[in-house]
Amino acid sequence: MSIALYRIDDRLIHGQVVVGWGKPLNVAFIVLVDDAVRASTWEQELYRMGVPAGIEVVFASTAEALQCLLVTGDIDTLATLASDTKHVARINLGGLHHRPGRSPRLRYVYLSDAEAAQLKALAARGIAVTAQDVPTAAPVPLEDFT
Repeated sequence: MSIALYRIDDRLIHGQVVVGWGKPLNVAFIVLVDDAVRASTWEQELYRMGVPAGIEVVFASTAEALQCLLVTGDIDTLATLASDTKHVARINLGGLHHRPGRSPRLRYVYLSDAEAAQLKALAARGIAVTAQDVPTAAPVPLEDFT
């Protein structure tokens, strides 16, 4: 079992992830890494409703995800995972929406200066970091939006 894509999207599982990314990549499973969702059966059921039959959903805590991987809702979680594994070669940023302290970098990516620094640190380790909202869009290199 290999990971086709490491994605950060604060909406977690939604149509764009399932249809836009899952179908073209022909994924058999999605691993959602979020400690709060992992602890909430109710939230897990909500996310499962958005996934078609034939695609398995695994809910993992950050600690559990170090052994299998992934969609996360924030940069901190993926940075932790990337620091503990040698398998992350590429990170795809999807929807990172406006929050206090964040500024627009692309129409679908808002980052704080600290988050931009985290991404640059990951890139400095040799991890390719790009932003791409849908598979048909061209990937935007990190240096073009930080």
